[in-house]
Amino acid sequence: MNEPIGIDALLERVRRSYERIEPHAAFEAARAGSALLVDIRYAALRERDGLIPGALVIERNELEWRLDPSGSHRHPEATCHDLRTVVICNEGYASSLAAESLHRLGLYRATDLAGGFQAWRAAGLPVEPVVQ
Repeated sequence: MNEPIGIDALLERVRRSYERIEPHAAFEAARAGSALLVDIRYAALRERDGLIPGALVIERNELEWRLDPSGSHRHPEATCHDLRTVVICNEGYASSLAAESLHRLGLYRATDLAGGFQAWRAAGLPVEPVVQ
């Protein structure tokens, strides 16, 4: 049986397995069409803080189902396992665990946004309000 390691040690281990991306690099990759930004924040945070223009919104509990290119519930943009996906949560913690889960599905280029949406906004990158 494996010994429990705690969330901080788990995050450290997970983050050592891939390279995270900074906000400006994610912006440029998305603008160039070389990365798919995926916002996994829950609705209340999106409504409060806004959206990253062009980001695909998939709440965390649906992420693997929607991004598995071989899955029956995949999003139309989930076309292949080498898709560069940048997972974005609020502050960059849940997104690290989500990226690691995508790696286990074979999405080996999945990463997450260091600092999450809050770092994106602090960097002065585009944000738009949620239209209701």
